[in-house]
Amino acid sequence: MDRYVLLIKAPKGYDMAPVKRDITKLILKKYPELKAEVHKCIGLTVDLVIFYKDGIVLIKRKHEPFKNHWALPGGFVEYGERVEDAAIREAKEETGLNVELIKLIGVYSDPNRDPRGHTVTIAFLAKGHGNLRGGDDAREAKVFSFDEIKSLKLAFDHGKILDDALRSLREVSL
Repeated sequence: MDRYVLLIKAPKGYDMAPVKRDITKLILKKYPELKAEVHKCIGLTVDLVIFYKDGIVLIKRKHEPFKNHWALPGGFVEYGERVEDAAIREAKEETGLNVELIKLIGVYSDPNRDPRGHTVTIAFLAKGHGNLRGGDDAREAKVFSFDEIKSLKLAFDHGKILDDALRSLREVSL
């Protein structure tokens, strides 16, 4: 069976019961061979802590949420894409860097980590190569020293991810 998702973005607390009923009736009437189910869905993303030129790469977000805040490079995994490939793609799109994934930092699944809805991220430690530049969803990309990062308020739960990554750095020789 193939599964397809119709993404409906509703305000928090919106009563979806009548929408579910209407969609189910419509599908049953027009396409009786199909079955419609309406579920809340989880977004899957990747984030990267990129070690580059004796520092860590952050991007300044171009869009909400957290517009103009510093964040780790990353983004949504596309259908059919491996998370490792998504991490490499997002790093290139947002920073211009080619990256070598070093290790998995962790999986972050707090339902409140993203104000857009429940989003699970898989975070990687990576080593960057090439010329740094902001692109795609990133207004700017910049290298920060470890000390500089400590004073920044980062988007989402990226401070926690970064803390976990810095602990991992002590275990890995870059």
